[in-house]
Amino acid sequence: MLNTSFSTSIVNTRRLPDQRWQIQPERPELAQMLADRFNISPIISQLLINRGIDTLYDAEIFLEPELLNLPSPLEDFPDLAVSLELLENAIASQAKIAICGDYDADGMTSTALLLRSLRYLGAQVDYAIPSRMHEGYGVNKRIIEEFHSEGVELILTVDNGISAFEPIARARELGLKVIITDHHDIPQKLPPANAILNPKLIREDSPYRGVAGVGVAYILAVSLAEQLGQANSDITTQMLELFTLGTIADLAPLTGVNRRWVQSGLKVLPKSNLAGIQALIQMSGVQAPSKDNTNILTPDFGNQKSTIKNPKSLKPEDIGFRLGPRINAIGRIADPQIVIELLTTDDMGMALERAMQCESINRQRQDMCKQIEEEAIEYVETRHVASLHDDRVLLVVCPGWHHGVIGIVASRLVERYGVPVFIGTYEDEGHIRGSARGIPEFNIFEALEYCHNLLGKYGGHKAAGGFSIPAENLELVHSRLSEFANKCLELQHLKPLLKIDTLANLNQLNQKLYRQLNVLEPCGIENPEPVFWTPNVRIIEQGTVGKAHIKMTIEQMVDNRRHTIKAIAWRWREYCPLPANIDIAYKLRENTFNGETNIELEIIGARLPIPTPQSQVILFNQFKSVSTKPRTQFEHLGRSYTCCIYNNDKNNGALELRIQNSEGKILAATPNSTTGLLGSSRQDAKEVDISQPPYDTIIRAALQALDNDDF
Repeated sequence: MLNTSFSTSIVNTRRLPDQRWQIQPERPELAQMLADRFNISPIISQLLINRGIDTLYDAEIFLEPELLNLPSPLEDFPDLAVSLELLENAIASQAKIAICGDYDADGMTSTALLLRSLRYLGAQVDYAIPSRMHEGYGVNKRIIEEFHSEGVELILTVDNGISAFEPIARARELGLKVIITDHHDIPQKLPPANAILNPKLIREDSPYRGVAGVGVAYILAVSLAEQLGQANSDITTQMLELFTLGTIADLAPLTGVNRRWVQSGLKVLPKSNLAGIQALIQMSGVQAPSKDNTNILTPDFGNQKSTIKNPKSLKPEDIGFRLGPRINAIGRIADPQIVIELLTTDDMGMALERAMQCESINRQRQDMCKQIEEEAIEYVETRHVASLHDDRVLLVVCPGWHHGVIGIVASRLVERYGVPVFIGTYEDEGHIRGSARGIPEFNIFEALEYCHNLLGKYGGHKAAGGFSIPAENLELVHSRLSEFANKCLELQHLKPLLKIDTLANLNQLNQKLYRQLNVLEPCGIENPEPVFWTPNVRIIEQGTVGKAHIKMTIEQMVDNRRHTIKAIAWRWREYCPLPANIDIAYKLRENTFNGETNIELEIIGARLPIPTPQSQVILFNQFKSVSTKPRTQFEHLGRSYTCCIYNNDKNNGALELRIQNSEGKILAATPNSTTGLLGSSRQDAKEVDISQPPYDTIIRAALQALDNDDF
């Protein structure tokens, strides 16, 4: 039986997204204690608790990151001292240093950061980035041989190298010294480098544990500048800006030292002295240029000061949704040299030229993504939809796709189908290259390791990765991935997960609460933007806007007073019209129109209202006078069930909902109880918590089916 959320015949008639909601448990006493101590709303303190902050000390460090006591990186990175010695000797002897970077935002900002800092410190340094189109990720033997022929004596990898055993071994054979700086997961066998700097190799409680590739580069560059006595504000501020740009664009966790440094970096970025960052901010429309320099195409090239009007702190979404994609687009479908020149030049004319190239190429990237996504959805719906529950993983391979953008499409397929996605395209008849994106319960890197003898090159981490496959191994890889997925995924995992922070009523959503949300900034990975939910609201107005969005007005009655608010649901046109009464999950947004600023909602989740204990009793009681036992069939997560209401004679005639699956197992639940029984008979049944997944959603589906059935 097909899951209706995957069925091609029903896709355009679904009334609500097929999601699983995970609502964080409320801790009202602790929330109130933190609220009183730090003079914040209990809603805000509940958000802190949801992020693992449950002591006064942790809350103080989170709210004031500068109070975090940082150990010297030399204490936490065992090979940092060796790395500094190798670089210091190379600078002193003017030996040639070569950086091998990567073509994503993390790798390119890391490369630019080390180029700027090493040149400032007097090094003779150049760089190379492998071709995404022809070589794929990471340092390779061709680059090693080329460095050797150019007289390079020291190679420095950034954002790659931890899995490059053979290329690094070749470099050592040729007499080259190698420092690996990387942040990807550790393979079974480490390459024979002179030094390896990787946060995955340091103690788990280190504040540096979550840094991205650009974070490792930043630590190395700042440590070297300090050791050489040249850590002045100009160079360290430039490095901080590039660190911030790369960290957010790479979706590194914004906790610990990342939170502290990114918070500082976001304050200096708008008034950056780096020509490339000025140009990128202007071209992306994050902020308007000043009145003295309204035409960004004809700037005052002699003035290297910031041209940003009313400089203020940026937010991570400014980088994540505006600056980062323009940088990433270059690495995906063009020459990374464009970004390296953008971020290392001091010439505003060249910076603007390169920023305009980023703008144009990003538009091309958007068009490619749209086309490939449409083709991929059609491919899945016609070939794979029936087997998704059995496979529990999606492997999509088609010729003619640009592998520079398929990772983005993989993320969108995960959002749509709720399963791990491995997507690839043919480089030639014999080779496939692809990208992978996971779900919380699935580790991409471990899945690739599980297929290691069937793959070519591969790498990545828990959430994402890259790989190559000999074409003749395609079906074997699909089978192996499905085998791995079936070991770690249950059927309830196979729908998009929506993590929700806390309940809020519409009367609580005001400017004061919105301003207090700023204490959580910078938000990002492991410190997500808050998601609220409100139960049983009424949609009093709705309609589509643009090509794919729903704009609506929402109403809730609180204490006999009517409260309304505007909302938008991006790319939800297929769900229009939404049911009149729903539970909603959303983020808060500030909208200014005609000089008036209001709080609005960005809807990201919706479901039919959960039956309350009282409504369950009413529904159960509807069947008291029915002489025959009402039975109804329904489908849930691709499986068929029957359900009915029984008068349980063994329990004084209490009403009981019984749900039976195709294997004969029965789930029994009664109103006003969070405990049910699950088993083939009452004698062998075990108690289960029916307020938690997967039982809560099955019960909701059964009650809805009974309510809709005409007896």
